Amino acid sequence: MLKVQNLSKSYGDQLLFDNVTFNINSRDRIGLVGRNGHGKTTLLKLLLEQETPDSGSISIPRGYTIGYMKQLLDFTSGTILDEVALGLPPGEKENRWKAEKVLAGLGFSQADMGRSPSRFSGGFQVRLNLAKLLVSDPDLLLLDEPTNFLDIVAIRWLERFLTSWRGELLVITHDRSFMDSVTTHTMGIHRMKLRKIKGDTGKYYNQISLEEEVHEKSRINIEKKRRDTEEFIRKFRAKARLVGLVQSRIKTLEKQEVPEALREIQTLDFNFRSAPFASKVMIESDHISFSYSGELPYLIEDLKVLVGKDDRIGVVGPNGRGKSTLLRIFSEELTPLSGTVKKHPRLSVGYYGQTNVDRLEPGRTVVEEILSSDPEGSLQRARNISGTMMFEGDAALKKISVLSGGERSRVLLGKLLLSPSNLLLLDEPTNHLDMESCEALLGALEEFDGSVIIVTHNERILHSLVNRLVVFDQDKVSLFEGTYRNFLDEVGWQVEEIPVPGKGGEDELSNRVNRREMKKARAQLVQERSRILRPLEEEVGELERRIGELEAQLKNNEQALVEASTTGAVDEIENLSKENHQLNTGIEDQYEKLYAVSEELEKAREEWEGRLD
Repeated sequence: MLKVQNLSKSYGDQLLFDNVTFNINSRDRIGLVGRNGHGKTTLLKLLLEQETPDSGSISIPRGYTIGYMKQLLDFTSGTILDEVALGLPPGEKENRWKAEKVLAGLGFSQADMGRSPSRFSGGFQVRLNLAKLLVSDPDLLLLDEPTNFLDIVAIRWLERFLTSWRGELLVITHDRSFMDSVTTHTMGIHRMKLRKIKGDTGKYYNQISLEEEVHEKSRINIEKKRRDTEEFIRKFRAKARLVGLVQSRIKTLEKQEVPEALREIQTLDFNFRSAPFASKVMIESDHISFSYSGELPYLIEDLKVLVGKDDRIGVVGPNGRGKSTLLRIFSEELTPLSGTVKKHPRLSVGYYGQTNVDRLEPGRTVVEEILSSDPEGSLQRARNISGTMMFEGDAALKKISVLSGGERSRVLLGKLLLSPSNLLLLDEPTNHLDMESCEALLGALEEFDGSVIIVTHNERILHSLVNRLVVFDQDKVSLFEGTYRNFLDEVGWQVEEIPVPGKGGEDELSNRVNRREMKKARAQLVQERSRILRPLEEEVGELERRIGELEAQLKNNEQALVEASTTGAVDEIENLSKENHQLNTGIEDQYEKLYAVSEELEKAREEWEGRLD
């Protein structure tokens, strides 16, 4: 068991955490949360003895090993398989198959195994360091943003790997769904203190929110009582017969401590501005193909996608398969080699691309860069948006050249807020954002009154937001009509056949065929379920939409009725009253239908879940 007692750490005047105590017990799998800059990575460095605490102690049992992914890209072997095999524990050097399976899970092909580490991009070299760490089998595994540079398939494999991990785990990640899937506890750095609870991030944030609400109500109540006491003392100080009571109240005031008001923590809180758009179709791409060389194989081949009003389209798949390229085609940065892309002439597009980070002008300030996206906009609005993106006051005057990757990402998001859009094209917008900022972004996208096409590996966003998918998998690109949950149930990732080392080992390889047949049978059942349930789900959606329209109309009529009553317009009052009666009757009828269809849908869902189980 690793013990941390009374730990404090600061840099200059900035106190990160003060007098914190916690244990990492056997089989604890802890998600470490907190805002960027609040000390999460510093805490890991303290555990690794790379930093020295200002006070407190860290007790590590003798022989207890801690594994942490190195940031230095320094490779000594001729092939990636040899390089990762170096990380195997002393007694397992012959189990090179474990290194091979970890590499495969992280996206390396069989042909890659004999290639030199120097032949790979920086992102894949980071994966090599992660692979060496995963095969080293330490007692405690420390992971700081392990999903960076991983695509969705590799993230899902890593999730399975960590779920089967036998030791202790401490992980930092902005991907909330990933964290909740692999952890048993959540530990957070909040207001320079540290709290560890059993449960997921939802339970942690709910508990923090409740405690702060109780603190604030208690503080307000104490302040009110102090004011009442001070008023009593002021009124009766001169009354000789009450001098004892007054002195008693004065002593009570002197002893009483008033809790400090909680300092407001700066966070993203924004909305994307939408522009009116009457047409049902925004973009229509017809049989488009593209490759950077102009020759086969194509990154995108014969893709046909119609982007409609209110669409939420997720673009998903392994890295390097063409996801970002598709967004660049839709943004008109690239032109397809064949096929056509027709955009509505009145379409206004907001584009957040990974390449755009390098297009920020280093010499500009934050507010100047935001204002540059709409030179006719007001300086005050640009300052307001800067504040919204957590660049308040003098921070808005910082040069782009001195900003971190996360700060530059916020500047790009801020530029999107200045001009209204009908369609948002977003390429990995959660990169460099902390968990709270990711939640704010998801909320803003859910409220956006327009369409969204988003490239993301964050499954929480995919589950919460998208209703259609463009899927890059197995060197093919296709359109899937349905939610991400529908996709996983009905199709799934074709490359998700790689076993997890240490969870069945080589025996699991022999079970692939059985798993594949079972998956195929389940997929057939899921397709049949969708055929039965989808019409009912669509009917429920249509009834809810109709009820919403009728209730909105009724609300407008009631407001008009109040105005007519004020002016004494008798005829108008009579007509509105009759119309309201009809609306109320219609609403009741629609609710009765909704209840009946919902009941039918729930019964059908229960029946199908039973069959699938």
